[in-house]
Amino acid sequence: MRQYQNVFTQVQIYGPTEMGVPVKRGQRERLGKPILNRWIGMIGNAQIGPFYLGYTGLLALVSGFLAFEIIGFNMLASVNWDPVQFVRQLFWLALEPPSPEYGLSIPPMAEGGWWLLAGFFLTISILLWWTRLFLRARALGMGYHIPWAFAAAIWLFLVLGFFRPLLLGTWSEAVPFGIFPHLDWTAAFSIRYGNLFYNPFHMLSIVFLYGSAVLFAMHGATILAVGRYGGEREIEQITDRGTATERAALFWRWTMGFNATMESIHRWAWWFAILCPITGGIGILLTGTVVDNWYLWGVKHGIAPAYPDVWVPTVDPALSVGPSESAQ
Repeated sequence: MRQYQNVFTQVQIYGPTEMGVPVKRGQRERLGKPILNRWIGMIGNAQIGPFYLGYTGLLALVSGFLAFEIIGFNMLASVNWDPVQFVRQLFWLALEPPSPEYGLSIPPMAEGGWWLLAGFFLTISILLWWTRLFLRARALGMGYHIPWAFAAAIWLFLVLGFFRPLLLGTWSEAVPFGIFPHLDWTAAFSIRYGNLFYNPFHMLSIVFLYGSAVLFAMHGATILAVGRYGGEREIEQITDRGTATERAALFWRWTMGFNATMESIHRWAWWFAILCPITGGIGILLTGTVVDNWYLWGVKHGIAPAYPDVWVPTVDPALSVGPSESAQ
């Protein structure tokens, strides 16, 4: 008898394509005839399509494309429109925000105006895509866990590029568009404000980052381990606990003394994942607005050790005896 197959010994099932649940009257139909792709089936469901774009999805893609083009062409212009140099230096190229003297005003296009326009279209794109997620979840009778999780990431995005610069009164505090310039901004930001590691909300963010990674890895490993017993059918296992759930629960009781349920593990992971950008955004928002130096804040509140007081007497060079004078 063939055992149940999982990602390590995968069997792809080919059959009639699935069009999905019926849509309500007044909504646009899904587009495209579904196809089955063997390579896509190696990592997930082999079916591609049908698609539903809708007005919000279409506008989100158009806005995102405009932002992408503005950033790309500005980077290309920075290397004198040389495609070879554009490819070679792509990771180092950037579209920088306006300089501090412009404050929150609209600067000339070549001095930060393009950054402002790209950020506008990118923000519109992300917000429209969130609207699309919300509307699609409602149309399918789903819960709103996916759009709210995406909203947590949007919160951090808006803190970095909008809320914090707004509170500090200058767009120059925002993050540049670019790969390494973005990382450089992060390093300089931490140094400028006395080491972000002493920011308690940064600490919480890292806890939830690593915690969600561990939770997802533990859960994925557990389901794969009981995949031969049908462990991936988690909804059925919630209401009608079978041998897969019993074995997984017994394993974690043996190794940790505690186990989550087939349902609660997803709530654990969801909360850990969304709290990572939420707490991180709070920490960034407080930096420079409420706390100017996180190291000194840590010293004051007993988190960080103070540097020891070291006194070295200063000698006036004019009064010191040089080598030639001492020889005489």
